[in-house]
Amino acid sequence: MSQLKFKITDMSVNYGPFTALQGINIDVKQSELVVLLGANGAGKSTIFRAISGLNKPSKGEIKFSEKKVNGMSPDKLVKLGIVQCAEGRKLFPEMTISENLRMGGFVHRKNKKELKTMMEHVYELFPILKDKKDDHAGSMSGGQQQMLAIGRALMSRPKLLMLDEPSLGLAPLIVKQMFEIIQRINKEGTTILLAEQNASAALKIADRGYVIENGQIVVTGSSDQLLNNEEIRKAYIGA
Repeated sequence: MSQLKFKITDMSVNYGPFTALQGINIDVKQSELVVLLGANGAGKSTIFRAISGLNKPSKGEIKFSEKKVNGMSPDKLVKLGIVQCAEGRKLFPEMTISENLRMGGFVHRKNKKELKTMMEHVYELFPILKDKKDDHAGSMSGGQQQMLAIGRALMSRPKLLMLDEPSLGLAPLIVKQMFEIIQRINKEGTTILLAEQNASAALKIADRGYVIENGQIVVTGSSDQLLNNEEIRKAYIGA
């Protein structure tokens, strides 16, 4: 049985008087790939922001490797190994690809050997980044920028990698390549929590999934169970 890596218990998040999330319960085991499915505005990014320490839960608990982490600052969470690759990539467009990657490895800046090892690993995953390492990030295509965003997140050697809508705005062929790489990162041992609207592509590589609507988890199950759920297929896969 895989060791429990991460657990959210009865979490709620408010924006002033508005309740954005209510009664969220999520668990992710060591080396699992778990997907959060939901339409735009359902609450996926708010869950990620709460995990990352950017939104403070009004109720509930977040535990990582048996340690309570809600209330911790974002930089301390990154040092623990909780790393988010944000929706919209959030790159430094005027900096080069290699400079963006080094920024991702900031927590290991004193360990030059570690930084070099991680940089080589990112370049192995995304050879195009090595080819263009001296180019400005803002000059790259959308797909290449998403590769850089994931590569930058990997530079901090995450134990839990959160990917927020990595397929957003990408061509179908690039989406296929992106999900193959995400699956490879997971199979190499990184635990992944993936927020996606592209349910079909996400469920094909995920172990399990949660469906969120209006700030609440409404369905949970294995990837096969969700793929074969008629209501889920109609709502998120269009079949």
